[in-house]
Amino acid sequence: MSVSETFVWADPGPAWAARVDLAACHRLAARFGFSEGIDNHMTLVLPGQRDRFLLAPFGLLWSEIKASDLMEVDFAGALATGKGLVEPTALYIHLSIHRLAPHAACVLHTHMPYATALSMLADPRLRMASQNALGFHEEIAYADYNGLALDYSEGERLAHALGTMSVLILRNHGVLVTGHSVAQAFERLYFLERACQTQVLALSTGGALAELPADVVRATAEQFRAESDVGGHSRPHLHFAALKRLLDRDDADYAT
Repeated sequence: MSVSETFVWADPGPAWAARVDLAACHRLAARFGFSEGIDNHMTLVLPGQRDRFLLAPFGLLWSEIKASDLMEVDFAGALATGKGLVEPTALYIHLSIHRLAPHAACVLHTHMPYATALSMLADPRLRMASQNALGFHEEIAYADYNGLALDYSEGERLAHALGTMSVLILRNHGVLVTGHSVAQAFERLYFLERACQTQVLALSTGGALAELPADVVRATAEQFRAESDVGGHSRPHLHFAALKRLLDRDDADYAT
């Protein structure tokens, strides 16, 4: 019997909507090739709570995760509700970041290919040479590789490296992408991989990158922030709603 078959969730409110969004995030990440076996983690602080977050049981593929599968883990590291395995690195990394970086309500950790490839270079910086990259101007921090995160001190090191940024590139490892909501975090994850993809492809030609002038970079980054809404609607939420419609058509059990 799966975890989802052991619970009946009747709550249609914010807590359930949060579960649906995080389940959708897992399914979409799998669709876009951001997943890696049963590894990596995606978490979300529960709405209205400051010391409890949602986490998928370890052992499930992201392509099979349902809203009802998600466990609730408290900031003491205890399983509060749900059933399944809590993978140690998920606990140590995500609990630490949720606790020490309040702006990171949603934390997505992946080894997605192009961002990970960039993290392996001697110079892992996302260069300001494409429009997608400009959206991350002064939003990215970097952390050196230090082995597996098997205690809270390593998670805390990563949380301090992230600081107030929204993205942490883990050198020789992967990325951590954060947001105030699942929609915002997934928007950043998606466009970060696109920006890294175009940079890696450009570098593969052997040519030099044509980086943009600093004044253009700053001005365009400000335009990105100023144009975050369209007609009073958040761009990330419009994007995420459209992506969930893809799931609703042929992968709708994510919301159960």
